[in-house]
Amino acid sequence: MWKRLGRPPFALPKKPAGSSSTKKLPPLLKKYALPPDYSGIKIPEKAKLKFIERAPNIPKVRREFKNLGDIRGPSTEATEFTEGQYGILAMGGGYLRWGHFEMIRLTISRHINPRKMFAVWRVPAPYKPVTRKGLGQRMGGGKGAIDHYVTAVKAGRLIIEVGGYVEFGEVERFLTQVAQKLPFPAIAVSRESLQEMRDKEEERRQNNQNPWTFERIITSNMLGMRKFLSPYDLQFKGRYWGKFFLPHRV
Repeated sequence: MWKRLGRPPFALPKKPAGSSSTKKLPPLLKKYALPPDYSGIKIPEKAKLKFIERAPNIPKVRREFKNLGDIRGPSTEATEFTEGQYGILAMGGGYLRWGHFEMIRLTISRHINPRKMFAVWRVPAPYKPVTRKGLGQRMGGGKGAIDHYVTAVKAGRLIIEVGGYVEFGEVERFLTQVAQKLPFPAIAVSRESLQEMRDKEEERRQNNQNPWTFERIITSNMLGMRKFLSPYDLQFKGRYWGKFFLPHRV
């Protein structure tokens, strides 16, 4: 009985003598990605970000109103790369104070290698005065004294550019770290990712299957909704709500 159980259920075919159990494959050529081309890159003499003054060097500054139009809508300045290959892109509007400039300068200077990397500013120094009254003062008495200066930034503007003999994966970590500390939403981008983002946005607009877009509804004044909207909604097609950018709207 035990001999029967120990036997195999069927006999395996025997291989002829001299045959190999492994099948020989023909040699294949491995394909490697080509290294990036850095032929057109020049490292400037001062590779690090320069120091930004706390206040503008002018004899007298005129106090002005808030003028929220400085941060509303899309930016028309510094929207394309000029020197570097990577940078920080603002996805919303806001104001940069002198402390934000110092945070950006110190963080970037700590992580870049001046021999093969460089960084440049794409925003001006603080120029817009912000006033504030002292604690406990009564209302009235005119506009308060100048407390500090800020720089207005709109959505779609580049804050800084970083370039050199590096790839995006080497600078993405500290660029994202800086972008998360800014007073408005921002992301780290490269030339390729920025162009890809714009192409995807244009593709969504052209291949949109929904005929009832925000632009068509407000242009036709359906249900008399013009009286509830501002002129900026007509101008920006509902894609910008105050200082906020709404990328999901087509």
